[in-house]
Amino acid sequence: MEYRTLGSSGTSVSSLTLGTMTFGSETDRDGSFEQLDVFLEAGGTLVDTADVYSGGVSEEIVGAWLAARPAEVTERVVLATKGRFPTSGEPNGVGLSRRHLTRALDASLRRLGVEAVDLYQVHAWDPWTPLEETLSTLDAFVRAGKVHNVGLSNFTGWQLQKAVDVAAAEGLAPPVTLQPQYNLLVREIEWEIVPAAEENGLGLLPWSPLGGGWLSGKYTRDTAPTGATRLGENPERGVEAYARRNAQQRTWAVLDAVQSIAEQRGASMAQVALAWLLAQPAVSSVILGARTTEQLRDNLGSADLELEAAELAALDEASDPEPADYPYGGPGSQQRSRKLTGGR
Repeated sequence: MEYRTLGSSGTSVSSLTLGTMTFGSETDRDGSFEQLDVFLEAGGTLVDTADVYSGGVSEEIVGAWLAARPAEVTERVVLATKGRFPTSGEPNGVGLSRRHLTRALDASLRRLGVEAVDLYQVHAWDPWTPLEETLSTLDAFVRAGKVHNVGLSNFTGWQLQKAVDVAAAEGLAPPVTLQPQYNLLVREIEWEIVPAAEENGLGLLPWSPLGGGWLSGKYTRDTAPTGATRLGENPERGVEAYARRNAQQRTWAVLDAVQSIAEQRGASMAQVALAWLLAQPAVSSVILGARTTEQLRDNLGSADLELEAAELAALDEASDPEPADYPYGGPGSQQRSRKLTGGR
């Protein structure tokens, strides 16, 4: 397992993260414990959860596992959680206000059975709460010793930049990470969000690295998914919806490229897709979200797969989202560059 810093912080983390969104819903307690054990045995350290995963049950399972394992095991865990989404039906039971975040963090700490978390992330932007209120609240958490580092999730480029600027201007704890959706089928964050993260030293923690299972090769062109898979249970699930992605030729060009490299390297398609993501700039750690221990073991194999330059180039070409000429395509990009020798 490779280790990297958590963005610009001094905390080191494994290049692969165990995501626990399935804990308590798709994965039962025993299966969750097994995944945690296997992940730590493989050298993994970063465990990511959130207060809304399975209505708080995910945090409870992680907390129970931490309590059941010896200190020499749990001491290696770098623990991350998130707050922002609704934890009640009340008007103040959601958002990034001081009131909600304070209660949300305290509840997370109780469920996890810890005095502090290593990374506390705001789960998404809140248009109703002044950013100064949110960032000063996070800073207070750090000063109180309840949080070691703060991070963002699902922020756009301008929102990320504003958060960094406000924190710097007010002398508040700066965000050190951004957790966005990022994979071979979702590369649009490279246009603005990735450059903003790189410019400000934020490490990326990509979620949905396999595109909801698409990049593992489990879906086919002619047969709609069925059975115990995320799309099998809900074919119209979010951005991963089968009908929409199936209709895009780019989807199958990407899958063909991933499959070709997987066959040549004797690896799984999931391992190839994860290895591509691990090679991308600014990535601190890639979040794995497996239903089963078997899936997790396969995903962990990506840590030993280093793609060659030609393989990365082939995947880049197949997955190019082909932006319009302006502002992110060729002509628009040329306007933002110049030669030191003069001219264009």
